[in-house]
Amino acid sequence: MRILLVEDDFGIAKFIKQGLQENGFAIDVVADGADGLAYAEAAEYDIIILDVMLPSMTGVQILRRLRTQRNTTPVLLLTALDGIDERVAGLDAGADDYLVKPFAFPELMARLRALLRRPPLQVENILQIADLQMDTKLRIVKRGMRKVILSPKEYSVLEYMLRHPKQVLTRTQIGEHVWNFDFFNESNVVDVYVGYLRRKIDKGEDLKLIHTVRGVGYRLSEEAL
Repeated sequence: MRILLVEDDFGIAKFIKQGLQENGFAIDVVADGADGLAYAEAAEYDIIILDVMLPSMTGVQILRRLRTQRNTTPVLLLTALDGIDERVAGLDAGADDYLVKPFAFPELMARLRALLRRPPLQVENILQIADLQMDTKLRIVKRGMRKVILSPKEYSVLEYMLRHPKQVLTRTQIGEHVWNFDFFNESNVVDVYVGYLRRKIDKGEDLKLIHTVRGVGYRLSEEAL
């Protein structure tokens, strides 16, 4: 899953980025409000984490601009301000959740998981197609009764495909969502990781779930196009 973090405190940003990357997220980090808005407008994110007090634009101003543009990406506000008025202002501007600094990383992760369970994303912790199942809370993948061991990037690619079942996903969509803005869409990294997934998920199975859409990308489905 792909997250945008807009935070001007270098230490906090580094702490959050490292923790999210260790949990398999792709994350873009910016320290300026105007830059944060530009990133949010330029790419599709699963969640945006906004600090309230930022240079150029506040987190609440960014949030209001996004909601005016009908951007419904879940937004978690971070702030050192714990007054009721500040919380109400953020929620009224369209925030989905609010976390006061300092916070424990497990609490941040729990709040992010809760946001990811909300529509239009999968409501439950379990993502499934045919006999392929992923528990996003425990980070366990099974094909039938067989446990599938995946690397963090393999897991992220599969999770993205499971959240968009039966849809044709381009290599660029997959690459930018899993590898963030450092992804180079002329490389074959997506093909390589889909190949890894095929060997671990489809090899030896009568029902193939990962299908190539020639010239476009890939599709996770019980039926080929």
